[in-house]
Amino acid sequence: MTRDTTRRTGRHWEELTRVVNAVRAAVGAAEESGRDHTAMAGSAELRRAMGFLGWHRDASWIVAAGYRAGVVVGLLAVVVTAVLSRPLVGLVVGTALGLATTHAVHRAPVWLATLRRTRALGAAPGLVGRLVLCMRLDPSTERAVRFAARTGQGPLARALARHERRSVNAPTSGLRSFAHEWREWFPAIERASTLLRTAAAAPPERRGRSLDRALEATLTGTTERLAAFVGAVEGPVSALYAFGVLLPLAFVALLPAAAASGVPLPASVVAGLYLVVLPVALVAAGAWLLARRPVAFPPPRVGGDHPAVPDRRVRAVVVGGLAATGVGIVTGTIVARWAAPVGAAGVGVGVALLVAVRPRRIVLARVKATESGLPDAMTVVGGAVAEGVAVERAIASAGDRLTGATGDLFARAGRRSDTLRVDVREAFIGEGGPAATVPSPRVHGAVALLAIAAREGRPAGDVVLELADQLERLRELERDARRQLATVTGTLSNTAAVFAPLVGGATVALATGIDAAGVDGLRSLSTGVGAAAPADGNGLVGVTPRGSPGDEAGSGPLPIPVLGQIVGAYTLQLAVILTALSTGLERGFDATLVAYRVGIALPTATVTYLVAFVAAGLLW
Repeated sequence: MTRDTTRRTGRHWEELTRVVNAVRAAVGAAEESGRDHTAMAGSAELRRAMGFLGWHRDASWIVAAGYRAGVVVGLLAVVVTAVLSRPLVGLVVGTALGLATTHAVHRAPVWLATLRRTRALGAAPGLVGRLVLCMRLDPSTERAVRFAARTGQGPLARALARHERRSVNAPTSGLRSFAHEWREWFPAIERASTLLRTAAAAPPERRGRSLDRALEATLTGTTERLAAFVGAVEGPVSALYAFGVLLPLAFVALLPAAAASGVPLPASVVAGLYLVVLPVALVAAGAWLLARRPVAFPPPRVGGDHPAVPDRRVRAVVVGGLAATGVGIVTGTIVARWAAPVGAAGVGVGVALLVAVRPRRIVLARVKATESGLPDAMTVVGGAVAEGVAVERAIASAGDRLTGATGDLFARAGRRSDTLRVDVREAFIGEGGPAATVPSPRVHGAVALLAIAAREGRPAGDVVLELADQLERLRELERDARRQLATVTGTLSNTAAVFAPLVGGATVALATGIDAAGVDGLRSLSTGVGAAAPADGNGLVGVTPRGSPGDEAGSGPLPIPVLGQIVGAYTLQLAVILTALSTGLERGFDATLVAYRVGIALPTATVTYLVAFVAAGLLW
């Protein structure tokens, strides 16, 4: 028997070696072919994406890196899968994962550039608005372009500044070339550029109409593209919900029936399906959806160098570890021993994320409160300036009249201007100024316009009032965008935090009851027939006799504790993936906002999963 086993093992490894060599040769040939085709049409898109991202690498480097990554991942997948299952299965899985990895590396720069452009285009209405406001004071596109570029942040403003610098010694302002660059991703910006240039050459009585139409074209184009995206994304999101959440979780309850019908699934297959294949497919589907979002309105970025953001990484790890330990002990005592790792992982990671991002979340909340009161502040200041009041006095008056974060900002700026005798810009964003640490492009754009109004005097009052109207329209645009996406993002968020863990916990409890009934039936059958069937006190999904194909492959039956941990880990992965996707569709893929919402979703999903398991188990 030992000699036969050794002979079979030798043949197994010989077959595995042939498979690995075949995969290495196939992927190596593909790498050589890829090197010879780096100048094809696809590399033009890759080079453009890398240029937009600012990567100082040649496109051929990405192509070669993709093939090398495919070789490594493919070979690892072949070895691991062949050891757990069979060499032929390893060949199929390794080839598929190798090709998928190569494609992912090749497309990653294009995808990242698309996300960054989507985030950048959220600033298009504000950029055009600043162009319009400046041209109402001075019908010069050169001055308007310079003002809009220097008072903005992000790729859109930097692109406009780059085109403005290239046109310094040319008879154009750079606005036409800027619109030509971005028209592929946002066609409305080219129409707005044409209307702005028309307004510069139009007589004063018709200039205002062209400027109004330029801003309206940008706002309308944004709304229409978002509406079209919402209509097109409902089908893919429904498919993602059905094939990525509902069917996989419902399939859990069918595992005992599959075992009873003679088709038991080993733990390695179930774990690979739920912890690797399905999450990777969901991430790919989410990336595909995010890449097709036409525009996003992300919150301002709050960096780690912000004075109100201390480094809390150590505290987050300590608090998360303590929470994980406590929840693991309680869960293992009250629910089941197998549930302790699930509870500890979900609550511990969620608490750690919340502790880590809480300071940034506080800064974002204050910025949002400041931006919400900015239209009222501009209305007060613009009305006073239109009546002949100096801008500095109007700012101090607005600080006295308004409450909240915006009123405090203007009051501090007014006191700073009166005490230090500095200009408007220095009073707000100078060293130690109240707006210097406010990472809001809208606040800084409003301050820049107030600085111009201080030089222009009374005629700028109406322009400041129009700025108030523009800020309010931008807020309405963002609210309308979130309202259009509410159905899609709400479904994803609720599924991630509540529905998926609820179904997962209930199906694991159902599988436990069915498996217990199946074990009792096997025991009764063995008593009546005289053939003993192996059983386990922990419960086994698929009680497989010794010497069966599943045992020969090195995979035994699937215990209920292992099944519960696999499904629990899958629901936690769903909480992360679907929450990140929902946040990315609604506000753009902002790291702080994603971490904060995932930090809330993980503990919620964990508690829901465990409570559903216990509650459903009481019915059996």
